[in-house]
Amino acid sequence: MGGFIEPSPLNQERESNLKPILAGFALLIMVVGVVVFLLREKPKANSGPPPYATNVKIADLKMSAAENFVGASVSYLEGTVSNAGDKIVTHVVIRLSFKDSLGQVVQTEDIPLHVIETVGPYNDAVDLSASPLPPGKSKPFRLTLEHISADWNREYPSVVLVDVLTK
Repeated sequence: MGGFIEPSPLNQERESNLKPILAGFALLIMVVGVVVFLLREKPKANSGPPPYATNVKIADLKMSAAENFVGASVSYLEGTVSNAGDKIVTHVVIRLSFKDSLGQVVQTEDIPLHVIETVGPYNDAVDLSASPLPPGKSKPFRLTLEHISADWNREYPSVVLVDVLTK
């Protein structure tokens, strides 16, 4: 029987079961830590606007809303994009920031710019890769927004070019 000097068989059994459980728990914590470390969001370097962005001008902004075929409201931001540089623009991404009545940003959207092209009797919004913008030219564009925050103050969003590709 177990006395003061000899450990009882019951204590040995508990200790032998406890060690693998603690080792498994420690291993699980390490695996979760490694996964969290690998999946964390890298801080984005604020390198400013793309180099060619100073040559791409956005003008004549107009907002409108319409109801789509399922009854949801869709908003459009239309305007004119101009290329004042010496290269052909093949892709532009615009960041729209919507603010509330206190001037705080309530929604930010990064949207690829689609220019309006006439296809038969209809106008269609196509990506700049399908209809590049030559130097010295302008084209109308349309951005489609499926949802805008209810807190939006109904003023025009701020427009920033975050990506410009040329050839």
